[in-house]
Amino acid sequence: MMSSWILIFWLLQVPKFFSAIMFNISRCYYIITEEFHHEGDVLIGAFFPLHTFYTGKKMPNSAVPYQYLDNYIQYNFKNYRYILALLFAIEEINGNPNLLPNTSLGFDFYNVRFTEKDTLDNVFIWLSALVQRNYLPNYNCKKRNFTAALTGTSWKTSAQIGTLLQFLKFPQITFGPYDPLLSDHSQYPSLYQMSPRDTSLSLAIVSLMVHFRWSWVGLIIPDDHKGNKILSDFREEMERKGICIAFVKMIPETWNLYFAKFWENMDETNVIIIYGDTDSLASLMRNIGQRLLTWNVWVMNIEHHVIDTADYFMLDLFHGSLIFKHHYRENFEFTKFIQTVNPNKYPEDIYLPKLWYFFFKCSFAGINCHVLANCQTNASLDILPSHIFDVAMNDESRNIYNGVYAVAHSLHEMTLQQIQMQQFKNGEGMVSFPWQLNTFLKDIEVRDKKSLGWRQTIDEEYDILNLWNLPKGLGLKVKIGSFSVNAPQGQQLSLSEQMIQWPEIFSEVPRSFCTESCGPGFRKVTMEGKAICCYKCTPCADNEISNETADVDQCVKCPEGHYANTEKNNCFQKSVSFLAYEDPLGMALASIALCLSALTVFVIGIFVKHRDTPIVKANNRVLSYILLITLTFCFLCSLNFIGQPNTAACILQQTTFAVAFTVALATVLAKTITVVLAFKVSFPGRIVRWLMISRGPNYIIPICTLIQLLLCGIWMATSPPFNDQDAHSEYGHIIILCNKGSAVAFHSVLGYLCFLALVSYTMAFLSRNLPDTFNESKFLSFSMLVFFCVWVTFLPVYHSTKGKVMIAMEVFSILASSTALLAFIFGPKCYIILLRPEKNLFRHTRKKNHIPVAKI
Repeated sequence: MMSSWILIFWLLQVPKFFSAIMFNISRCYYIITEEFHHEGDVLIGAFFPLHTFYTGKKMPNSAVPYQYLDNYIQYNFKNYRYILALLFAIEEINGNPNLLPNTSLGFDFYNVRFTEKDTLDNVFIWLSALVQRNYLPNYNCKKRNFTAALTGTSWKTSAQIGTLLQFLKFPQITFGPYDPLLSDHSQYPSLYQMSPRDTSLSLAIVSLMVHFRWSWVGLIIPDDHKGNKILSDFREEMERKGICIAFVKMIPETWNLYFAKFWENMDETNVIIIYGDTDSLASLMRNIGQRLLTWNVWVMNIEHHVIDTADYFMLDLFHGSLIFKHHYRENFEFTKFIQTVNPNKYPEDIYLPKLWYFFFKCSFAGINCHVLANCQTNASLDILPSHIFDVAMNDESRNIYNGVYAVAHSLHEMTLQQIQMQQFKNGEGMVSFPWQLNTFLKDIEVRDKKSLGWRQTIDEEYDILNLWNLPKGLGLKVKIGSFSVNAPQGQQLSLSEQMIQWPEIFSEVPRSFCTESCGPGFRKVTMEGKAICCYKCTPCADNEISNETADVDQCVKCPEGHYANTEKNNCFQKSVSFLAYEDPLGMALASIALCLSALTVFVIGIFVKHRDTPIVKANNRVLSYILLITLTFCFLCSLNFIGQPNTAACILQQTTFAVAFTVALATVLAKTITVVLAFKVSFPGRIVRWLMISRGPNYIIPICTLIQLLLCGIWMATSPPFNDQDAHSEYGHIIILCNKGSAVAFHSVLGYLCFLALVSYTMAFLSRNLPDTFNESKFLSFSMLVFFCVWVTFLPVYHSTKGKVMIAMEVFSILASSTALLAFIFGPKCYIILLRPEKNLFRHTRKKNHIPVAKI
């Protein structure tokens, strides 16, 4: 297995195919001129970057300025596709009888060496038509018919050449990335850009970020006007989509002072967007490879030559990168054309012999560096691996192809117009000048925005490529998706995620965020001074949920009648609940009420059975019977509070409670007044006798009851109790209970009861020192004190509780106060009747108190 990997690795490693620092190869490999020519009636100037020179020790040449003694040549063979696209377009046009008949296109190629002096030198030489490295401004020494210049790839190169050509109004067509600076026709009136605008690139990349939920990304852009423009576009789109920029790195012109600082904080995010053109990103890509930045997913807008440099690492740092490029239909004719290209077919080409020598191990024959020997029989560019030489058209090649067709169509229309306007004289042809082509190129440019048959319509669609480069040297760029701005919302981005190969450090789809997603049941809270993607998570409030997978700013309140689960990610229907007999609490209260009612009935039976005994007769039998019967109703009225309430039950609860307790308290008041009248001898004898004989204290009961009935009548007439629901007191339940209606009326009724208890207590307190045997004042006063304390305590506790507990509290107060009356008034008497019957005799009472019972 290991040997197989070593073999694959050895086969895929091609030693620096674009960099020819070799000392043991043929001298012809070093010999290179700055130009070559492909003849034609009308010539296009082609200024492409195919080779350059660099120096190791920078030993200056004293004889030649700007030159070094230790110059080395460096070929960029991948850019040779530019020459092939130019040749392919020209041969197609020359072979088309309907386009420029009787006129052939040719080109003059000049190399761009990335220095302004050399670039302008080549332009002057071309305009002067001199092969020698001399030039005469405004002279065309060979009377060659020039028509337009093709420039690129860098916008700087086009701007430098455009500054010269605009004086002559010479047509210039650029094939590099679109640049807004070059679209200024006041500065470059005869410059035309073939590359489409990247108006939707930021939207496409941000849509990819949204798809993978990458909310924290870095941005590396060139430090120029294009970088500032794309930064503005990215910020606008990211703000709309809730994505934050972790850092912005501006690629400097020179790396000397900025180098160390540039690489700081690069590990803050897993996803980094790189925007720029091939020239501006060349040094950046090289430095990324040298620094072994393996933890990032790179999202780029160019098909950079990221695999050109061979080294001893099988892991490529750009493996798994995602690349956005304009969508074009494949041109299969171009691939067929490349299969036919060889040095014998185009002997004027200065690069083909180098390619054949380097890749197919040919040898130069003698001193003639254009004749090759010992070549492979099947030598062809299409058999080279795609990472070395890709036979498919890239963006620049396609722009060159379209640019040549733009010139051809413009020349064709200009020729037709001249034929119509001018007659031939004496066999002489028409004379045309390059600047005349501008009118037709402008027209072509305007019409192209609509559509032209010879140039494909750009529909703002991007292909998304995934770089497969493991092991290093594989160099596959696989289409894994697309983005179309004209597609319906939500369908603009199309991806085949199963095809994506991520960097080896990631075992699944990479994640990139400043703060971990809050998740369901939480909401995000932004932190002051931090980006919106950097926040803290806090749980949703009570009865609120967040069930979104994405972070939410606000939780959603559950609808009425629903409640949030403990995870606060879903709302459930609340169950209806009330103080039912089946509930443990309801069952306990009902059982206590029934037991106490039965106990009261038992006491009534005791008093009826012993009705002729002194202790029963001495305490006013009729009032005792009334009080016991009323207490039975007091215990039983508590059952109205248990069970599912309705409007009738709600009204019955309060009225029975109020009337029953009013009768009970009025009876106690009547008993206390009876005791006072019996023993307060200071009253005039006639009045006391009349009150006792006429049983005046007994009238207190109906009078007090009528007052309570009047209060209840007003209550029921104005704001009676009604059936209500409490959805907030008990979690997950809707409590059905009785609403008191008028709180003032309820407290008035309760206050009236407390008033009766207080009056009874006062009267009993005044008679506390009378003889013990016949005086129950102490028991009456204590029972009233307990009753008063129960209901005074009831009010704050009642208002501090909710739901079923509130109902249970009222029932408990009814039972407690009724039990106090039963126990403290009738408990001692039952004790004497049942356990101490010897004390319940007339003889015993006369002997102890010396007061005849008959007086009572």
